[in-house]
Amino acid sequence: MNFTPALAKEYVGLWRSCVIRTSRVAEVDAIVNRLVAHEDRYTKVSKQHGVPWYVVGVIHQLEGSGDFTTHLHNGDPLTARTVHDPKGRPKNGRPPFTWEASASDALELDGLGTWRNWTLPGTLFALERFNGFGYRLLKSPLHSPYLWSFSNQYTMGKFVGDHDFRPSAVSRQCGAAVLLKRMVGLELVRINGARVNGSS
Repeated sequence: MNFTPALAKEYVGLWRSCVIRTSRVAEVDAIVNRLVAHEDRYTKVSKQHGVPWYVVGVIHQLEGSGDFTTHLHNGDPLTARTVHDPKGRPKNGRPPFTWEASASDALELDGLGTWRNWTLPGTLFALERFNGFGYRLLKSPLHSPYLWSFSNQYTMGKFVGDHDFRPSAVSRQCGAAVLLKRMVGLELVRINGARVNGSS
């Protein structure tokens, strides 16, 4: 899927109308605090590839629940190469891998190291692309929980495994866009084009 003006407009519209569910604000804030606590570690990886530290951080949260013993690619343990999509990563080196080495491989594999549009819509596109555009390809497309879970932009429907979509499943993870919106609202990060009209 290409990053088009129409898609950029969609992301901006969803962001502006996004409201974090009141029942989830405390949980979102706890995650945000953990992300900020590890900013230095995320920054070391981000500087190698030109990816904002908060993008690395939210991917780490979504893929591995912020656990530094897991691959950034998909949350598999660092004691072996990845077994879920993408499989067999990193191709170079021998396990156990350091989190930093695996994270660098994940960013390179997904093309984030060559992505330069870190505006609000560009960031949301890069994050959705990292997880995949499967939610857009469903018979009844829905907003990806990878971005919008814990907000008014998402209710239910989830891929519970690789290529295994369950319409009644509900994501228990906070979406990346929701985390970023809270971080912007708390003035912890600045993203070009991001405006926050309220977070609860």
